[in-house]
Amino acid sequence: MAVRKKLEGYQFWEETLKKARYVVAPMVDQSELPWRLLSRRHGCQLAFTPMFHAALFSREESYFRDAMQTCPEDRPLIVQFCANDPNVLVQAALLAQDHCDAIDLNLGCPQSIARRGHYGAFLQDDWDLLRRMVSAVHERCSVPVTCKIRVFNDIQRTVEYAQMLEKAGCQLLTVHGRTKEQKGSLTGLASWEHIKAVKDNVKIPVFANGNILNLQCVEKCLKETGTDGIMTAEGNLHNPALFEGRNPPVWEMADEYLQLVRENPCQLSAVRGHLFKLWHHSLQIHTDMRTALAQGKTFDSLVAVSEEMRKRCQEEASKPGADQPTNGLPFPHWICQPYIRPRGDQKERELANKERPPKRHLIQEGENAGLSRNQIKRRMRYPHKNFISKGLGPWIACEKCGNPKGLNCVFNLCRACCKVQAHAEKMDCPSHRLWFKTKEERRKLWEAKKRQRENTIDAPADNKSPDPDNPQNSVQKEDSSMTAQVDEKCETNGKETQALQHGEGPVLSEKASEVSPPLIQDPKGAENAEELPDVKNGDIQDSPPTKVCLLDAE
Repeated sequence: MAVRKKLEGYQFWEETLKKARYVVAPMVDQSELPWRLLSRRHGCQLAFTPMFHAALFSREESYFRDAMQTCPEDRPLIVQFCANDPNVLVQAALLAQDHCDAIDLNLGCPQSIARRGHYGAFLQDDWDLLRRMVSAVHERCSVPVTCKIRVFNDIQRTVEYAQMLEKAGCQLLTVHGRTKEQKGSLTGLASWEHIKAVKDNVKIPVFANGNILNLQCVEKCLKETGTDGIMTAEGNLHNPALFEGRNPPVWEMADEYLQLVRENPCQLSAVRGHLFKLWHHSLQIHTDMRTALAQGKTFDSLVAVSEEMRKRCQEEASKPGADQPTNGLPFPHWICQPYIRPRGDQKERELANKERPPKRHLIQEGENAGLSRNQIKRRMRYPHKNFISKGLGPWIACEKCGNPKGLNCVFNLCRACCKVQAHAEKMDCPSHRLWFKTKEERRKLWEAKKRQRENTIDAPADNKSPDPDNPQNSVQKEDSSMTAQVDEKCETNGKETQALQHGEGPVLSEKASEVSPPLIQDPKGAENAEELPDVKNGDIQDSPPTKVCLLDAE
């Protein structure tokens, strides 16, 4: 592959970007390949990819494969990354440089996820880190590095910010004329005055971003700011033909986009998001189709919703007088036109430009109003909504920590504080189901019963006159009588055996069967052999242990 000559500044803008003036902004899950191709067909001269996470882009092959979807018609193209580490950003840039014309660093994302990840607009105060990241890409990559930024409240600080990036190696700067606090319902108007100040104090190309609704806004912004190009995001999403100065029917743009998706498949979430934007004004009237579009799980189901919307809008357009604007819009709802955000007053704008209040203020306000911290934050966004809980009203604070106390706590504390207090004093709190006193009393009672039981077992061993009614004494008495009987019988058998040895006993017959059976001692000391059960050959019969008699050797 031939090594390209790295161009800088205006030479890069003129030769590589072909003096692009109409630019489609990088939009997460919205500026994918089919939408970029649609925008290029209708006046777009330069497009950005969605914002990619540099760490995932360089580490995961599947993420890289899904992200880098492009084609020869998709040029010039700039790939945008979010990052907070110079090495990680360079690794991602090296992978993408052969598929694009420049690498853009996102320094304008104001969303909460950017705050948590420490990237986007939340890096604008860390100038040392930004200087190192931009310089690393500028020195090690074969394509130029560009930046997209948001402004500070102070114009002079914004100018110094832009000049710092220029010195670090940035070759093109996109300036969004809003601060990082201006977002959501507090977006407000972008300041073209900040953009103009940046353009007048840097020597690299500058693109303006903010307040672009139609082609008239494009021409007006170019005239007032003197920038080299205009970037648009929401205006392009609602009307892809914005740079042509046309307002075509929605179904025309929707059908053309869906055909490009068939040729260049992309994520279903991107397709659903674009249809929501295109049909935005019509879905306010046909609310049932809004639900169907949100619940669509396949590409064909989304196409069916778009077809149904086209059918309904064409029927309305065929009626007499249908070309009159509706719902305060400049055109009928089925015509591509911008969505104008409700503008907040000056007080809301000033509130948006301020830093968040300290947490101690939120805690104090919550204690006074009986609200949680999340409820306080939501009430700041929606001041007309009532967040006071119904029923019991504001809770009573714990005397130690300020959390809600138990309704019937004996110490007037929350459960955590009550547990510590009850354990220290060995007290019960039925409200919090804590039973330290009861458990201590049960433990003492159990130990007393255990000692009494041990004393009862050890008592007969120490008593010299055992109780005749005690079952153990009767057993010992029975055992001693049985032992005496066995000794007496053993002595008798010993004498008989000795008499037989001297020939004084009965004469034995020749057959063993004629010998008289000997006396067998049964377990109860009975001598009657007839009462014993018969034992057959091969049978094993249990018998009580027999006492062995040791005969005198003499």
